[in-house]
Amino acid sequence: MLTPTQLGFVSLQVSDLEASRQFYTHVLGFQSAPVSPPDACLFVTHSGALFALRTSLVDLKATSQLGWGVSLWFGVSELPAFLERLAGKAPLIRGLQATPFGQTAIIADPDGYWLTLQEIPTT
Repeated sequence: MLTPTQLGFVSLQVSDLEASRQFYTHVLGFQSAPVSPPDACLFVTHSGALFALRTSLVDLKATSQLGWGVSLWFGVSELPAFLERLAGKAPLIRGLQATPFGQTAIIADPDGYWLTLQEIPTT
């Protein structure tokens, strides 16, 4: 039986595309792809699924918690140093914590989406 086993694309619907693009590029350090549709911002990825922001298709203010029940994890080398760099630039939901997957922390983006940061080994 053929089954989907690889995540290919993830996008977040955001209330202010430019503010979110600034957060993901200038605060988190993502690199925008050279070309994106006018209502979206695609990011360069080195492996895994493509990641994008897009203008909202629904009323994001109609809910108090965006993405409830969905987890987005991004690998970060030297997570403690990365968190220090984020101080005052992104709300820290949960600080460093040891997990079966290594050290993690959770921050929020401008719309309140929770992003899990997972420390990955440097090569």
